[in-house]
Amino acid sequence: MTRPSQPTRTPSLRSRRSLAAVPAALREAIAATFPRVAGGAAEEAPTTGTPGTTHASGRRCGPGIWRRGRLLAAAALLLGVVLLLHASIPNRIGNLGSLVETFLPWFGLAVPVLLAGALLRRSASAALALLLPVVAWLSLFGGLLTDKTHPDGDLMVASHNVGADNPDPVGTARALAGSGADVLALEELAAHARGTYERELAAAYPHHTVQGTVGVWSRFPLSDTRPVDVAMDAGPLGAAKPAAEKMVDNRGLRTTVATDHGPLAVYVAHLGSVRVNPRAGLSVGRRDAGAQSLGRAVAAERNDRVVLLGDLNGTLDDRAYAGITSRMDSAQERAGAGFGFSWPAAFPVVRIDQILVRGVRPESSWVLPATGSDHLPVAARINW
Repeated sequence: MTRPSQPTRTPSLRSRRSLAAVPAALREAIAATFPRVAGGAAEEAPTTGTPGTTHASGRRCGPGIWRRGRLLAAAALLLGVVLLLHASIPNRIGNLGSLVETFLPWFGLAVPVLLAGALLRRSASAALALLLPVVAWLSLFGGLLTDKTHPDGDLMVASHNVGADNPDPVGTARALAGSGADVLALEELAAHARGTYERELAAAYPHHTVQGTVGVWSRFPLSDTRPVDVAMDAGPLGAAKPAAEKMVDNRGLRTTVATDHGPLAVYVAHLGSVRVNPRAGLSVGRRDAGAQSLGRAVAAERNDRVVLLGDLNGTLDDRAYAGITSRMDSAQERAGAGFGFSWPAAFPVVRIDQILVRGVRPESSWVLPATGSDHLPVAARINW
């Protein structure tokens, strides 16, 4: 099976701002780290004399604060370049670019480590070189550190991968029913637990639809509901499957919610899982194909107001989602407080459960308390 080609990623607004903010700091750091290149012969170190003594010219022999810690300075510059140019890291070998982008915010942890090294070495060049990754990281993620939530909101939406192996579907359903969400999307609905969720959510949500392993529960009527192909059965074998057989494991749907403010198109998706192993690197073939298929479905949507909910099995910094993020906004980035990490529930390190919007305005976005799943639920309030 031929693997779908990777979409060319357009640098995000965060990336463009970081690229514009850095040149001056970069030039200063390089000049301090490699003075011979920056200053020419005038910066040459004395060729005679004992380290720690004074040469006849009056210059002190041996490394000074500007020449110590060159490896630390080089590491700091490399870290800054990775943060700035992450979209240019190729995916040809083990999908290295996507792997880096999955954990991109955590690269900032290298800054205090390098700073400690610079202080121990008393290296001014290494300390100055750290300006590059600091500015780059803040340009990319600094906006997520502020609280952008507002108390308003016409409609609350929530999404949760409830987990096929969830030991407490009853407790999970009751917690979600008590969340206050007007529209609730569930992913990874196991056949043996589907009846439990339908029974426990019926009182709070009179309208619902389940398409395979994904579903929507709503306080408002639903219409024009259909499955959405997220490329889980791609290729000749998938094409040969009967529609009824495909539906059992279907992982995408689209429906229209008749809200008090007008129709809202709601998409729910659970994209293919990602695996990391030493030989193949990051295995993302199915997920990336699903992201492209989902992006095409959203692009073809005629309703002006659209919400996408689901477990996308990746962070939105990953280039695989360019077809989606170019048309929709992340509720967490626009109206959240912090990174909103959702997986794994025991110690969240990435946000792979997403809420994206188009044509409506997110007012707040947050993570709900843990349930019996290995994912945390995510929620947002939107305005027309």
